[in-house]
Amino acid sequence: MDLATLVGIIAAFGLVGWAIVSGEGASTFLEPKSLLIVMGGTFGATLVCFPLKTIMSVMGVVRKAFFNAGVDAGALIATLAEMATRARKEGLLSLQASTDEVDDPFYKSGLQLVIDGQEADTIEQILTTELEYVEARHKVGADLMKTMGTLAPAFGMIGTIIGLIQMLGSMEDPSSIGPAMAIALVTTFYGALLANVLFLPLQTKLQTLSTFEIQQKTLILEGLLSIHAGDNPRILKQKLSSFVSPSMRQLEEAA
Repeated sequence: MDLATLVGIIAAFGLVGWAIVSGEGASTFLEPKSLLIVMGGTFGATLVCFPLKTIMSVMGVVRKAFFNAGVDAGALIATLAEMATRARKEGLLSLQASTDEVDDPFYKSGLQLVIDGQEADTIEQILTTELEYVEARHKVGADLMKTMGTLAPAFGMIGTIIGLIQMLGSMEDPSSIGPAMAIALVTTFYGALLANVLFLPLQTKLQTLSTFEIQQKTLILEGLLSIHAGDNPRILKQKLSSFVSPSMRQLEEAA
């Protein structure tokens, strides 16, 4: 689990909640009508923007913001270098057993293409196409969060307008002005809170994770092509060193 995402959301909502509870009139912020306007309106408008099938499929992408184990690029390079050593000594077929140790479908399918003796151009074309599909799928997930982050404050303003209209329509009854103003202001609060604590941060997180994953898969692609070409393991490491930070390169050289 990615604790940063979970801790960040809990901390943000927690601090806002603490500020509300520590002041007067905390109960004013508990307004079901306002929450219904923002959540219902945002979800409904999102359904207009995206097909239901797309929204359901994106949930798997959003899940990565909370459950992202991450990959050690240095360890991945070391594994590819070990495969290159074995392939040079025993042939590509000796790597067949390694496919059972690989969990990443992209990695496994690429390795199997190498073992099957496919041409380098074919391997690169297949894996590059898959990379483009992964990147496009991740973009849809980020776009969905961006859309919800845009819609939530908009429906907050709609709730504010509703509250103001109700308030102006009942000015002769002073007792109704307070509840109407509560809906007007709290709805804007809900929209801004959900957009800036949940939807927009998740959009940025998904974009960042997508960048890291594409870099990782590109590293795997380059490593597999190097193994296919029969490169020396040392040459393979030098080719892939650009995918790791300079500090990590120094640690590997020291080891």
